[in-house]
Amino acid sequence: MQVMGEMAVGTVAAPRAGFSRPRGVCGGARGRGRARAVSRARAAGPEDVSVRGPRGPTDVSLRGPRGPRGPEYVPVRGPSVRNAPSEQDLSVRNTPRTGLSPPPRARRRARSPSLADVTETTPGGETTSGNPVADGAGAGRGWRAAMAQALYGPEGFYRRPEGPAGHFRTSVHASPLFASAVARLLCRVDEALGHPGELAFVDMAAGRGELVAGVLSALPAEVAARTLAYAVELADPPAGLDPAVRWVAEPPRGVRGLLFANEWLDNVPLDIAEADFEGRPHLVLVDADGTESLGAPVGGPEAEWLRRWWPLRTPGARAEIGLTRDAAWAEAVAGVERGLAVAVDYAHTREARPPFGTLTGFRAGRDCPPVPDGSCDLTAHVAVDACALPGALLLTQRTALHALGLSGTRPPLSLASSDPAAYLRALTHAGAAAELTAPGGLGGFSWLAQPVGIDGRGLLGDVEPPDAADSRNCPRG
Repeated sequence: MQVMGEMAVGTVAAPRAGFSRPRGVCGGARGRGRARAVSRARAAGPEDVSVRGPRGPTDVSLRGPRGPRGPEYVPVRGPSVRNAPSEQDLSVRNTPRTGLSPPPRARRRARSPSLADVTETTPGGETTSGNPVADGAGAGRGWRAAMAQALYGPEGFYRRPEGPAGHFRTSVHASPLFASAVARLLCRVDEALGHPGELAFVDMAAGRGELVAGVLSALPAEVAARTLAYAVELADPPAGLDPAVRWVAEPPRGVRGLLFANEWLDNVPLDIAEADFEGRPHLVLVDADGTESLGAPVGGPEAEWLRRWWPLRTPGARAEIGLTRDAAWAEAVAGVERGLAVAVDYAHTREARPPFGTLTGFRAGRDCPPVPDGSCDLTAHVAVDACALPGALLLTQRTALHALGLSGTRPPLSLASSDPAAYLRALTHAGAAAELTAPGGLGGFSWLAQPVGIDGRGLLGDVEPPDAADSRNCPRG
């Protein structure tokens, strides 16, 4: 674990070194842990069961033409997916991208100079383009407003009855071992808090409540009896929800325990900037059909954020302005009085920003062009170092789950002779654990852990042997 400033930083780069790939207050949903259809575990090596996708261990898809783009660049719309695949075909959304080519992109129209070059200051001191389209009032608007409506509006993607699990898989859907590991982390937080009379578990962007249900079922009875479970989600609660779960639209305040946000921040709406031929960042505007154009130059706090966290120097380079995500994460952490807040997502850091950005769509188990019409998920990798608050720990999911006792180690072959049924169970367990910890897939996701009023280094910072016994009250994977 390496200390940088006030933040301890571990290894966060996604497997192919270089570049990797919310909601309003509630945020994205459970689905996508994307490591492109990582569904089978195969034996490879003495320690871990390797995980292999349809086209190889990492299976990074590079779509679209390569090279820098100017405003005249017109990508070709990708094929649409008309029929939802079967459950086993659903991808783990968003394998970290190398950033060497653009992600799937919708159509592009030429920029009108008047949108970029004419600005004025309102009486309130806000800089606008002087054009209602550039400011989001017309057919074209910024991606932040477009994403918010397309994902969380009355007809938004995350309001649909099938839920995220109908389109993609996350670690939560990949195996119940993930919920067991989160339950084990909650037990460690409980111990750090001195076993309070009320222990909170807050599931941000709860989807259909799969994670919170799994955590409650994995907790020891004594801990479960003291646990207050919250599912933070904008969609309606699913049928058959455990009555012990509080289904809320806003995260609770003043809680003591664990706040866990699995693939939430990637869906927090945000604006996108692109550099013009002179290298000046402009807001990217988008129509309902996905057609893009450049708007006014980026100014104010957004410009300052770009200068600090994601400078654009090359014509055609793009950046996703993470101000809204920084604020959303800070607000979520502020609701924890004492305990731990964890965000899990595909992410990148300042040393390895993808030059074309990472915005993409996801529908029916496949990547698709990002069209803000409510028909698909809209997601972008998280600038996780910008979100991190002082004292944060940053590590990969592989490291975190190993620290929580989850291992892809194969059972000894001798067990197959002495107890074939036990051998098959152990082999299945190893395969599921291998998928969750695969460096080229889910294991490459970033965990941003923010301790609040407790020492967080003993919770995740010291990696234990994969088969080490956990504390007495913690469930086993």
